[in-house]
Amino acid sequence: MPNSILKVENLKKSFQIAGGLFQQKQYVNAVIDVSFEIEEGTTFSLVGESGCGKSTTGRLITRLIAPTNGSIVVDGQEVATAKPSELKHLRQTVQMIFQDPYASLNPRMKVKELVGEPLEIHTKLSKAEREKLVLEMLEVVGLNAEHADRYAHEFSGGQRQRLGIARALITKPKLIIADEPVSALDVSIQSQILNLLKQLQQDYKISYLFISHDLSVVEHISHYIGVMYLGSIVEIGRKETIFNNPKHPYTQALIASVPIADPTLRKKKIVLTGDIPNPKNPPSGCTFHTRCPLASDICKQAIPEMKKINEEQSVACHFVH
Repeated sequence: MPNSILKVENLKKSFQIAGGLFQQKQYVNAVIDVSFEIEEGTTFSLVGESGCGKSTTGRLITRLIAPTNGSIVVDGQEVATAKPSELKHLRQTVQMIFQDPYASLNPRMKVKELVGEPLEIHTKLSKAEREKLVLEMLEVVGLNAEHADRYAHEFSGGQRQRLGIARALITKPKLIIADEPVSALDVSIQSQILNLLKQLQQDYKISYLFISHDLSVVEHISHYIGVMYLGSIVEIGRKETIFNNPKHPYTQALIASVPIADPTLRKKKIVLTGDIPNPKNPPSGCTFHTRCPLASDICKQAIPEMKKINEEQSVACHFVH
């Protein structure tokens, strides 16, 4: 992609898990060989079932946790191997919006302190200048000046998420990682927050890494989509291509599961058999073969490579060419 704000290559994260007293150390791979790019001013969404590694990928990019292997280049800076003292620029360039806004808001701080705290860390502005910017940002996200002296518990869920967005936006980041930002909200409030994010993207030319399991939400906000399964991306492409012509059997099953509002229209249902494998003991070869209707012997033996099948789509499947 031209003018990429984020480039992730061969990203991997392994976590050590507890073993017995005399057992060897055991590891579980949460993210396996993940690669993608995000173009300036666009939204790239990671989708998949719970536990597939979406949120871990977001936290790796922000360096809330350190990767085991791989490259993360943000705005031209390699951050995967950066020391903690070298990450201040990253903290200003990349911000995060969390699923539960209340858990990320200090209940002892007033709104003007919560939203203005990043300015205190990353700028040399005076207290009066910071408060002025906070009031302006509250207006931008649909709140008003009188909210500045309140505490987080005095707001509704949708208002708290607006506070989280204001705090993420206050340092003028180039990339915002939104981890399930609307999943805890009512449907009517979800649409308001999604429309706000889209408007902010237009106004501030922000890029988003949007993490969600809800494909109807993803379809509304995305430009590009990466489909994850058990730590790996199995299909990647433009939103329209993924939704209109999914190639990987797992992507096809996810798309088929999205409900449609028109009762006169019928969709072909694809029912996946079996449960998601245990990441501690993943299947050999293609990790999806235990649930895949197309699986054959080669799927059990060889890991499929990510192949570009057209200008807008890449797929990791032995049967897609």
